[in-house]
Parts: sequence; C-alpha cells; structure tokens
Amino acid sequence: MPITFERSWTDPDLDQYRDTVVRFIEEHMLPDDEAARKRGHVGHEIWRKAGTTGLLCTDIASEFGGAGGDFRHEAVFYEEMARRSLTGMNASVHSIVAHYVFNHGTDEQKRRYLPRMATGELVGAIAMTEPGTGSDLQGIRTRADRSGDGYVINGAKTFISNGLLAGLVLVVAKTDASQGARGTSILMVETQDCPGYRVGRLLDKMGLKAQDTSELFFDDVRVAASQLLGGKEGAGFFQLMGDLPYERMVIGVTALAAMEGAFQVTLDYVRERKAFGQRIADFQNTKFRLAEMATEIKVGRAFIDRCVEDLVAGRLDTATASMAKLWGSEAQGRVVDSCVQLFGGYGYMNEYVISRMYTDARVQRIYGGTSEIMKEVIARAL
Repeated sequence: MPITFERSWTDPDLDQYRDTVVRFIEEHMLPDDEAARKRGHVGHEIWRKAGTTGLLCTDIASEFGGAGGDFRHEAVFYEEMARRSLTGMNASVHSIVAHYVFNHGTDEQKRRYLPRMATGELVGAIAMTEPGTGSDLQGIRTRADRSGDGYVINGAKTFISNGLLAGLVLVVAKTDASQGARGTSILMVETQDCPGYRVGRLLDKMGLKAQDTSELFFDDVRVAASQLLGGKEGAGFFQLMGDLPYERMVIGVTALAAMEGAFQVTLDYVRERKAFGQRIADFQNTKFRLAEMATEIKVGRAFIDRCVEDLVAGRLDTATASMAKLWGSEAQGRVVDSCVQLFGGYGYMNEYVISRMYTDARVQRIYGGTSEIMKEVIARAL
C-alpha cells in the first residue's frame, strides 16, 4: 500500500473545496506561469478571478466580505499552489494584510477595505523592510509625521511582496521616533492616484520569478488620520507581533506542501528514467533517499497539521509557530536539494519544475523572520 500524506484537519467539505481550488489553478494559473515568470508578475486579472471564485480572504468573516471559513481554507489554496511551484500570486501576504485589518482595524476600516480585498479588486502588501533594516523592525526610519488632520509619510521600503500590483499598502512607520517600538504605527495607503507614492524596481531575485517583489518610495505621501490602523498611534509593533503565529504558519504549511510536490515529481521521474540498464528508482541509494524523504515529510505532516489545528482553535503560541516556520523551511531546503540530486543534470534545468522548486525554496529561510531569528524566539520561550 503506497505511503500517503493525508491531512488530519480535512473533512468532506474541505475536500470538495480543494477540488475547486485545483481546477482553478490548473485552468487559470498554470497556463500563464511561464509568461508570468518572464514579466515578473501575475497581473491583476488573476487576482480578480480568484476573488470571483471565492479563493481570497476565505477566513475573514462574511460580514466583511470574506467567506467565513477558517485557516484551513487558506491552507488548501497555499498548499495546492506550493505543490506546483506556483509562487507568483502571493495570496498569503494578501491574507496577512487582510488579517491586520480584520484583527486591528476600526469597523469603518474593515468595511472599507476587506470586501474589496476579498474580490481581488485590491491586492494587499505590507511595507516593513527597509534598505538598511531587515529583521530589526525597531530600526525602521520611515516617518509618518502629523500634519493637520492627517499624516505625511516619507521613507523607502524594499523586498515588498505584491509591491507592483498592490492597491492597499500597510506602511510601518515611526510616528514618534523618541519612543522606540512604542512609537511605531501602521498607516494604510491606497496606491491608486496617490501623490508621492512610487513603485521602484521589480527586484531581480534568485527565485520567485513570477512574484512582484518591489521597492516602494513615499515622498510626502499624505493620508488622513482615519488611515491609521486601529485609530491609535504607537500600536504598530503590538499589531505586528500579534499576527506573527499566523504568518509563520503560512510558511510552515507552504514548505511542507512544496516538499510533497517535489517528492512526487521526483518519484515519478526516477521510476521512468534509466541508467546502466535499470530504473533510477531501483538503485539502493535512490530507494534509501526516497525512504528518508518520505519519512521526513510524514513526520512533518503530523507536526504541521497539529499546528494548523491549534491555530484554528486559537491556542497556537508564537514559539510553536516559529518552530513550524523553522523546521518547515529548513526541511524544505533539504528535501528539495535531494530531489534535484536524483534528477541529475536535468534537475539543474529551469524547464524542470524541480529546478524552480529549488530556487523558490531558498527564501523561505529568510522572509517572515530568518531561521536565526526563529531560534532566538524559541530559545527565549524555553
């Protein structure tokens, strides 16, 4: 009986939803992936199609335009994209932005933005990282100074996922530089026809070629006071920290699904490819390495699934979510590297999906908090 990697958190309704997701991906996303990788973004149309199909903001309350589901619905979409190395449409960042609005926004902010995010009319991005700061969010230099009945934003951000296509950018800025972390706030910027807002380069990355990762510039960008997330100055750092388990679980979930996808395409390949008169799959080295990978994925599935269940139940703590992100991203690197080795020279060719999975995997250990930061977070909880 073949080994399967079944999820403990699924049910018949989620299985049916997964079928809808797979059909959408195969009909609308896969055919355009090569072109998206060449132009550096997926375009707005696919976002609107995903919204129309009901794939965006699935765990946001229906009162605010979402589907009223939970994190498992989000996980289904992330998994099926990751299994196919479809990394251009960063629906996870979009969802993270929606959760900042849902968890911390005023009622007016929720009603203004969440329905438009659910339809794909507005693509969400969060502008945290700056040219001089990475994981050290307390060191940000972007300022939002009070001016009349609003704020004036000045600064630069980099490595911003969904940066080119974003219609709503949550900008992490200093509203009081003298207060350190307590002087940090999040301002909501609608990008269309916004004076002083500019998208810089589409960054040339090792992987994630279809993902519009960009520089963003804010030169005297004026926003009303009503654009302060939650309506309270100095709450930005607390807001950021509050949603970290969600963000890190997204990375853990996608890492495991990418491992499963890489394992499956490698299994198919070694069963077909021959060397020295026999299938690659029949060499003892291949069999042992496949056995190791299958075991690592199976064990990882148990842990990640437990974390998904805990997140849905509201009991997932930051340290455990950091473990999921740390283990998932590191394991993804190990497994995909082994898969490339079993492909041999073909594994190094971009026309093979395993090559793309390899380069796409590397950033998982960096964004959302580096592996080193995850170890610090976990160690502090010991």
